[in-house]
Amino acid sequence: MSKDYDTLVAETRATLQHITDAFSPAVLASSLAAEDMVLTDLILRARLPIGIFSLETGRLHKETLGVLDSIKATYDYEVQLFKPEAAAVDAYVKQNGLNAFYDSVDMRKECCRIRKVEPLKRALDGKKAWITGQRRAQSTTRSELAVQEHDAGHGLEKFNPLADWSEADVWNYIRSNGVPYNPLHDKGYPSIGCEPCTRAIQPGEDVRAGRWWWENPESKECGLHVVDGKLVRIKSVA
Repeated sequence: MSKDYDTLVAETRATLQHITDAFSPAVLASSLAAEDMVLTDLILRARLPIGIFSLETGRLHKETLGVLDSIKATYDYEVQLFKPEAAAVDAYVKQNGLNAFYDSVDMRKECCRIRKVEPLKRALDGKKAWITGQRRAQSTTRSELAVQEHDAGHGLEKFNPLADWSEADVWNYIRSNGVPYNPLHDKGYPSIGCEPCTRAIQPGEDVRAGRWWWENPESKECGLHVVDGKLVRIKSVA
C-alpha cells in the first residue's frame, strides 16, 4: 500500500533529523536533479547540519550547472564541488578518445570511475553517512532500494530518504514549495547525467531510459552505487 504525500514528507523529515542526530558528519550527494532538490530544500529550510556536494564531471549540461546559481540565490548556500583528477581525465582521453564511453560498457564505466566514482570517495572521506535522492521507481536496478543501508564499500551508512516517493510526489513537493529545479526536466529529461550520456525520453519510456541509452537497462549504473561490479545492497538496515 502506497503512503500518502504528507506521510512521505513527514517521514523524510524524520529520517533527515535522525541522520543529523546519529550520523554526523553526513552529506547529501546531489546530482542537482529534481529528487536532490527536494532533499536540498528540506535540509536547508530546516537548517540541518548536513553538507551538500555535487560531482562536477566536466561534462555537465549548462542547465545543470545553472542550478548551482539557483541554489545560491534561493538559499544563500554554495554547494561544494568535487572534480575529477585532471591527469586521469587527460590520460583516458589521450589513450581512448574523448567519447570512448560509446564504444563499450567497460569504457563507459571507466569514464564514470574517473569522473564520478573517484571524486565521490574524496567527498565521503571522514563522513559517517551519505544521502542520495534515489527512488525505487526510477529503474529496475533500484527496485529493492532501502531507506537505510550499510555501504560496506565506503565504510559508512547510506540513506535514500525518498525511496518510497513517486515521480508525482517529487513534483508535488517542488511545485508546492517553490523549489528551483533543472529546466531540462521540462524538456523531457527526468534523469540527468553528463551531457553526452543523457537524452530526452519519449512518452511511456522508463524514467532512466535517457541515461546511457545505447546500453541494456541492467547495466545502467555509473558505479557510485556499485562495489566490485554489484549494486551496494549489502545490508539493509531498515
